[in-house]
Amino acid sequence: MLMTRDNLHSMDFDALSLGVASPETIKQWSYGEVSKPETINYRTQKPEKGGLFAEEIFGPTKDWECYCGKYKKIRYKGISCDKCGVEVTHSLVRRERMGHIELASPVSHIWFLRSIPSKVGLVLNLSIQNLEKVIYFASFIITKVDEEQKKLTTDLLKQEYKQKYKQIEKQFANDQKQKEEKLTALDEDFTEAQDELKQIGMLSIISEHKYQELSLRYGHLFEAEIGAKAVRNLLERLDIVETIQNMEEEIKKSKGAKIERLVRRIKLLKSLHKNNIKPEWMILTSIPVVPPDLRPMVALDGGRFATSDLNDLYRRVINRNNRLKRLLKLNAPEVICRNERRMLQEAVDALIDNNARSSKTVTASTGQKRKLRSLADILKGKQGRFRQNLLGKRVDYSGRSVIVVGPHLEMHECGIPKRMALELLKPFVMSEIIKQELAHNVRSASRFIESNAPEVWDILEELTKNTRVLLNRAPTLHRLGIQAFRPRLVEGKAIQLHPLVCPAFNADFDGDQMAVHLPLTEEAKWEAENIMAAEKNLLKPATGQPIVTPQQDIALGAYYLTRYRSDDNGEITKYFSSSTEAIYAYKTRIVGLQDRVKIRFTDLSKFEEGQSSLVETSVGRMIFNEILPNKLPYYNEPVTKKHLSNIISLILELYGQEYTAKKVDDIKNLGFKYVTKSGYSLGMDDFGNIEEKAKMLKEGDAKVLTVQDQYNEGLLTDSERHSKVLEIWTGVKEQVLSHNKEALDKDGPVFAMIDSGARGSWGQLGQVIGMKGLVASPSGGIIELPVKGNFKEGFDVLEFFISSHGTRKGLSDTALRTANAGYLTRRLVDVAQDVVVTVEDCGDTNGKVFNTENSEALGQKLSERVSGRFVIEDVKVGRKTVIKAGEFIDREATRQVEILGVTEVHVRSVLQCKLSKGVCQKCYGVDLGNGEVVKKGVAVGIIAAQSIGEPGTQLTMRTFHLGGVAGGGDITQGLPRVEELFEARMPKRNAILSEVGGAVEIEDADGKVITSPTGRKIFEGRKGQKIIKVHFEGIEEVETKIRKTDDVSVVDGQAVKKGDLILVRGTSGEEIKATFPGTISMDGKSLTLRYQGRHTKEYIIPMGYKLWVKDGDEVEKGDQLTEGSVNLKELHELKGRDAVQRYVLSEIQSIYASQGQRLNDKHVELIIRQMFSRVYIEDPGDTDLLPGEVVEKDQFVTANLEVKKEKKKEAVARELFLGVSKISLSTQSFLSAASFQETSKVLINAAITGKVDHLEGLKENVIIGRLIPSGTGFRE
Repeated sequence: MLMTRDNLHSMDFDALSLGVASPETIKQWSYGEVSKPETINYRTQKPEKGGLFAEEIFGPTKDWECYCGKYKKIRYKGISCDKCGVEVTHSLVRRERMGHIELASPVSHIWFLRSIPSKVGLVLNLSIQNLEKVIYFASFIITKVDEEQKKLTTDLLKQEYKQKYKQIEKQFANDQKQKEEKLTALDEDFTEAQDELKQIGMLSIISEHKYQELSLRYGHLFEAEIGAKAVRNLLERLDIVETIQNMEEEIKKSKGAKIERLVRRIKLLKSLHKNNIKPEWMILTSIPVVPPDLRPMVALDGGRFATSDLNDLYRRVINRNNRLKRLLKLNAPEVICRNERRMLQEAVDALIDNNARSSKTVTASTGQKRKLRSLADILKGKQGRFRQNLLGKRVDYSGRSVIVVGPHLEMHECGIPKRMALELLKPFVMSEIIKQELAHNVRSASRFIESNAPEVWDILEELTKNTRVLLNRAPTLHRLGIQAFRPRLVEGKAIQLHPLVCPAFNADFDGDQMAVHLPLTEEAKWEAENIMAAEKNLLKPATGQPIVTPQQDIALGAYYLTRYRSDDNGEITKYFSSSTEAIYAYKTRIVGLQDRVKIRFTDLSKFEEGQSSLVETSVGRMIFNEILPNKLPYYNEPVTKKHLSNIISLILELYGQEYTAKKVDDIKNLGFKYVTKSGYSLGMDDFGNIEEKAKMLKEGDAKVLTVQDQYNEGLLTDSERHSKVLEIWTGVKEQVLSHNKEALDKDGPVFAMIDSGARGSWGQLGQVIGMKGLVASPSGGIIELPVKGNFKEGFDVLEFFISSHGTRKGLSDTALRTANAGYLTRRLVDVAQDVVVTVEDCGDTNGKVFNTENSEALGQKLSERVSGRFVIEDVKVGRKTVIKAGEFIDREATRQVEILGVTEVHVRSVLQCKLSKGVCQKCYGVDLGNGEVVKKGVAVGIIAAQSIGEPGTQLTMRTFHLGGVAGGGDITQGLPRVEELFEARMPKRNAILSEVGGAVEIEDADGKVITSPTGRKIFEGRKGQKIIKVHFEGIEEVETKIRKTDDVSVVDGQAVKKGDLILVRGTSGEEIKATFPGTISMDGKSLTLRYQGRHTKEYIIPMGYKLWVKDGDEVEKGDQLTEGSVNLKELHELKGRDAVQRYVLSEIQSIYASQGQRLNDKHVELIIRQMFSRVYIEDPGDTDLLPGEVVEKDQFVTANLEVKKEKKKEAVARELFLGVSKISLSTQSFLSAASFQETSKVLINAAITGKVDHLEGLKENVIIGRLIPSGTGFRE
């Protein structure tokens, strides 16, 4: 269905396709021709007739009112005024009615001209440079040649030459010298004439000067034209079908680069033909004019107007077009017309895409500094239509404010300022006011609200009781960045946030702001209540770990409550017969919270076996354990942040989400209560002093002096001295740090904060009271002068100077890398956005084997890695089957795997899922966000991208806290390496892979002087380089020519032993025997003996590379010989898909693990699976695919199924391994690709090939404003 004037608002479609608009289509869209460049009349402020805002073309500016005022009011709807010609209708039509400009001369559409490869150029087989010369009136193009006349002329020329030759021979028979001169001149003239005739060929480009010359001499032989009109005529005359047939014939005879060009050309012409696009439509004869309300003019104060750039661009086109029309009417000289045509072409170029041509022309002809924003610019980039308005929209019913902590709130609540809530719910409050008859219409209800009547607040209170609001903190790095809460009305102007949801939002209360949104529809309210509610999102989707762990003050409170006093020397102060008695004693101040006491417990089920009924504990520990549920053990130790996290995991596992949410609140309240009672505060004196520090520094200095003396005596090289000095100071720092804990008061606040995990680390404390230690220099090396001072004593000037560099670098890195991490997330989301769980089971039996060895290498337990997956083969320990095939590894099974010491498990994996679109439930396994098997319709691709991207930003911020101390993790390996892997780029330091399998021999390279072919002497090889030789078996060939007289003793394909007779030479009688055992092959002229021989492959290893193999090792094809990062494309070629998948997974996991970030394997697996989701068509068979095309596997499979049904030839393709950006751009959906990157390129290709977007992914549906096909909108 073509988009026409009548079906503009139809949402009833399943697919969108782009095409090239024909001149007729452009006129169909149009409601009239724009003939004047005027916009509005400066006096009346009304649109000018026939101008860019004309009412008779685009519709009335006021609802139901014509221009002259003859018809006013809705009753005249649909009438066109006989005086001013304006239709009486809604003014909204000015947003959709288009006009057009009829061009006096055709112009080229810059997108089809300038894109690479140029579409017009490809159709006509001309280069962009030549085309531009023609279109911008610099050169002529020959459009017609009279071949017969040309042949006649050539023959005449030859005859004339012969005649003249004879004439000269006769005339100068006596004068040899003059004869030669005349003949040479004749030859030159003849060659010149021949060359000129050769130039006269179809599509030849000739300069104006040349054209003048040729048309004088050979005007009857050819026609040449200039400008876009010439190109349009050529395109009109092109017979597409015939051209395709000719090229298909030509392709059979061609080879190399020529084939590539022909394939590209055939591909383009076939798609034009298939989609009924005529090539001449790429040259415009009329231009559509965008509806005026999409390029508005706004009056500013002071009588000036702000206008959209498009109006300027259109005005320039109209001005030049009208001038050209006038010149043509006046029959102006060709030179003037030509210049005007060129300027019209440039004006249209600027309107369509102001960046495609170099900016020289633009500034010169407009006299403007700023580049105007053309139609193409409106679409592309972050501020373009796609990303700014279609994928990200501003919404009504929202507000934002600063957040403060709300310790009194429950897990499902948030505090919303009264005024904000009133503003958010205003329409609902009004409706309620009218219902209660406190006001009778909207206006009076509005006044009633402004009067601050007490009823208003009652109504508001009532409305907020059963509603949810969404809270969001930017940047929203994963789905927990938006959660739903019950609003509680609060005084003040700040939003109150529950302290335990802070980690999910990554929020703190140092001035962060959050946005509030109100769900309006019933479905949205249901989702907010049942899916997005904060108390239902306790787990982190990236790892499956609880994200609502009590931290900071709460952890400190719990620690204070459950620790013993440090000065009690292990003495028991009191004995109690029951817990009630103990609490009574505490309340009457007989015993302290932290005193060691013994209490009799009647129920010992919470304790380990063998525990006597008198338990040594403290009143604080007893209070803490009382709030824990019954199934949990008794925690008789100081409770730290880690313990709290484990407690919450356990409660979640045993009791489920709802109960856990309540319990977490109890722990929070307890923590806050006792941290308040602790009275902990922080002052300079709470940070103790390390008394022995001075002595240690003195020893360090002495050692350094000794090393310096050794260096001075020449016993050490400079680098050895340097590394020894660094070693000494590192040792000193470690020594100082070891006294860290002793310097602190065990009952003091600093010790409590660090030990409980509430805040700070021993490393940071080392910098505060120990020494800062060695720091890095700007060049990245380590300065050997240590910073001996610490933050408590302060630094001296030199120390401050050298340490400030590292600190500053840390801060600037943070800022830069945050942007990079965000960009990486965007690319990952784009590549995986349409991966949704679609079916229950794909029936895969390959799966993936996990074992203890490779799990420990990543610092994870095997049980953790297989948890939440489906098993393919029975998991056995001895003869006992622990988990049966096809079962799900739940928490209990995970524990069994760990306890019984299982070493290998064969499970399902998304990498092997057989579906070409989406994944199945069995291959994906558990949904980490809720601990159950994943449901159909879950957008697992987006979850995976967010899970990888979110810690990416954390990776980047890690450098911040250690303030640039040498050895403090700076992340040059981290994020850039992740990007390198996902983009499948050539790594910086490339590891050398063995291309063959065999035995390794390592030699030291000796330098030797060799003479090169040019005669220069070259030194080859360097001392210190190593050569790795890999010896392998391979096929060798020995060829012998057969002469006619020879007597051959063997036949083709015969196996021979060493010494067997092969042939006897007929001339000399010489016998030729087999030198090796092998097989014979013959082709009439020669005879070849093939046998197994030993080969050697050599690799020269540059200096400084560590080797991963030693002499005598056996390597396989694709094994790594040296350190460094593996080039993934090379690994794919040598070892295949599985090896690449294993390598990328382990590399990514080790980067995240090294930064202390956990990440579930399946997320990385999902992205890797997408990187393998394209195929390269080698032979299209009878399908519609084209050779050399890169398509999605799904498209390839579908095309083959169709031809299989008709018993035709199927296509052949090979699997590709591509980086995520390339994958995103090669998606079937042009909407998704255009909104990602390279917008104009994607749209040009989609239009020319008539691409159809079936709207299957999430992005496409967001763009056209439909529910996304996942979650509650999932369509099976």
